[in-house]
Amino acid sequence: MALRVRAATASDEVRFLELWAAYLAFYQASVSPDITRRTWARALDPKSAIFMRVAEVDGRMEGFALCLTHEGTWTLGKHCYLEDLFVDASQRGKGVGRALVRDLVDLANQNGWSRLYWHTAESNATARALYDSFVQSDGYVRYRIQFG
Repeated sequence: MALRVRAATASDEVRFLELWAAYLAFYQASVSPDITRRTWARALDPKSAIFMRVAEVDGRMEGFALCLTHEGTWTLGKHCYLEDLFVDASQRGKGVGRALVRDLVDLANQNGWSRLYWHTAESNATARALYDSFVQSDGYVRYRIQFG
């Protein structure tokens, strides 16, 4: 199995849309097509804080990480927030998710970011096992107010 992580390109759009739909179904969520189109456009826009890394297995995109960088108030360097990570069900447990997270750790080191962080559903035991292998939960609880 040849596994490679790289920046997303315009040619990834069709496969991204397939994986994005599966990701939303996994979380029993939906977003409007306008949001999906805008997310894709921002992920490819070099002026946007949002970026996407994709994992290829034998030349086929099998996972993605959607992230954004931002300044922080407790550090000098930028923070990277891993907002969305998804791996095709057929590739889970084969190191694809680990390769995506490892890639972000490497990017953090290369770019001098101060922090890489993310969250996941408390019930997502598979993802939590992967994430716990990198770092233990910091014990903070997330709060979120939705608008609009």
